[in-house]
Amino acid sequence: MVFIMSLFITFEGTEGSGKTTQIQRLARFLTDRGQEVVLTREPGGCTISDAIRAILLDNAHREMDENAELLLYAAARAQHVAQVLRPALAAGKTVLCDRFTDATLAYQGWGRKLPLERIRALNAMATGGLTPDITLLLDLPVEKGLKRALSRIASSSGPREDRFERERLEFHSEVQRGYRSLASDEPGRFRLIDADRSPEEVERQIEQCVLQSLESRPHAL
Repeated sequence: MVFIMSLFITFEGTEGSGKTTQIQRLARFLTDRGQEVVLTREPGGCTISDAIRAILLDNAHREMDENAELLLYAAARAQHVAQVLRPALAAGKTVLCDRFTDATLAYQGWGRKLPLERIRALNAMATGGLTPDITLLLDLPVEKGLKRALSRIASSSGPREDRFERERLEFHSEVQRGYRSLASDEPGRFRLIDADRSPEEVERQIEQCVLQSLESRPHAL
């Protein structure tokens, strides 16, 4: 089966939920079915946004003001949308993005307790109203996810992007509560994925959700 259309799919979840593994597997799955896939992430995805990412995720910046953090996310997103997301979608490509606007609501809204209305306004400014077609929320107990994430960071030779992993457990529990609330508010867009399973079982859940969504779209072939 071949699908000819642009499609914007985002992956969300708390730390260590398996997003990186699963987004790569879905990219292969869709490429094998004739989709031209762009794989990207937030914060980051282009040179300017990657530079902002380095500031945001570095644990040396623990003194960062919460509003400064929020504004940096918005700046990185605005550049990413303009330079990567909109051009790819306009060209009819399928975009898979590791985190997007829902992450800011969950982390800076529920986690940091900043006003959700302020975050939504900044998200709207940064995206120009761009919204994912499908959001896959990988749901995993926060303790298990943090253990995975910290283990991965300890064994990595790359930049130590662990500022959020070092937050208190209560912070991550609030982030998860925020994600679940967002999913409950928009059941048409969100697909809740049980990430407390083997990678292969999670992969099958995601493939089934995406295929069902694709086949229901009017331009699927």
